[in-house]
Amino acid sequence: MKRLQLVAKEFERWIRDQALPLWAGAGFNHTSGVSYERLLADGKPDLEVSNRVRVQARQIFVFAFAQYLGWYSDGYSRTEKMLTFVERVARHPTAENGYIHLLDSQFRVIDKKQDLYDHTFHLLANIWCYRAFDLQECLHRAESLIHYLDTKFASRYGGWLEGDYIFPARRQNPHMHMFEVMLAFYDATGDSKWLDRAGEIYHLFVNYFYDGNQEVLFEYFNEDWTLVAGEQGKIVEPGHMLEWVWLLRWYESRTNIDVSKYADAMYRKTLEVGVCPETGLIFDEVLVTGGTIKASKRCWPTIEYIKASIAQARKGNEEAIEHTTRAIEKLMLYYIDPAATAGAYIDQRAADNSILVDHAPASTLYHLIVAAAEVSDFVRRSV
Repeated sequence: MKRLQLVAKEFERWIRDQALPLWAGAGFNHTSGVSYERLLADGKPDLEVSNRVRVQARQIFVFAFAQYLGWYSDGYSRTEKMLTFVERVARHPTAENGYIHLLDSQFRVIDKKQDLYDHTFHLLANIWCYRAFDLQECLHRAESLIHYLDTKFASRYGGWLEGDYIFPARRQNPHMHMFEVMLAFYDATGDSKWLDRAGEIYHLFVNYFYDGNQEVLFEYFNEDWTLVAGEQGKIVEPGHMLEWVWLLRWYESRTNIDVSKYADAMYRKTLEVGVCPETGLIFDEVLVTGGTIKASKRCWPTIEYIKASIAQARKGNEEAIEHTTRAIEKLMLYYIDPAATAGAYIDQRAADNSILVDHAPASTLYHLIVAAAEVSDFVRRSV
């Protein structure tokens, strides 16, 4: 526990003193009021790349959450500018609600499609602006957006369609984040209807996403939630398994529904098939039978390893405390310390563990700040 206390303090200090100031400074366009898509290795924004609108939503969440935690003092100003920009530029021009998908390097609309995954983060951003700053208009906006998604994209087989475009498969991933959204709604409002909505997604997880025989989470489905054929239907993303462990334990803490059958199995299975033996990092994609599809290792799955381990530690798994400690140390060793710019991070390691992608996507900060907050909370409550 002593080692965890030390690395937790280091992790929180890095978020507060380096990462947040970097993204509020070099990572933020002060003229337009938007976050840059990513920072290059030298810490300068990539001015050539297109900009996903959901990155704005994630960064709105980050700075609202940071101010709520007391980790950043100017979160309201940052979020207000980004919210204003999103509402002015990224609202869909013809649909009654919702947001477009992509902007070019000059922040002009180049892809108007509406994507479910994108919208989960617009919801999360507005919920947290309501919770952190008591902005009633953000709560109303989030409720209106939920109603719109329910009306336009609900599937007769449960959940929501991928969006207003032709898609080759349905994904569990946006539904996982809708599960997160419903729990965030409940925590912000105390209204039990949001736990009921979370329960609907939990039902999808239990009956379709999770395979109890193989103890894994699958990713890609047909319209009726049957697995797609071929190798795509066999893909397992260890990072998503770990993310579900954290979310299921959150759901359990609000409902008293015992999720151990699923959380323990996925955590154990991930440690069995999803961890690189040389580094302790989390593989991007594996096969349920063992072996890798993508032996590369992005930063965010190792961050989810931290969150899942903390969630398991809260349930009395003593070994998970050691896993948390090691995961933070690996995050620092392989992704944070090698970054050329303080506050930035390496995005991806290759199969041979060399640096594959050295830029820092803004979208990863969402994973990082939640993990740091979870670890700090656990350590504080354990003292």
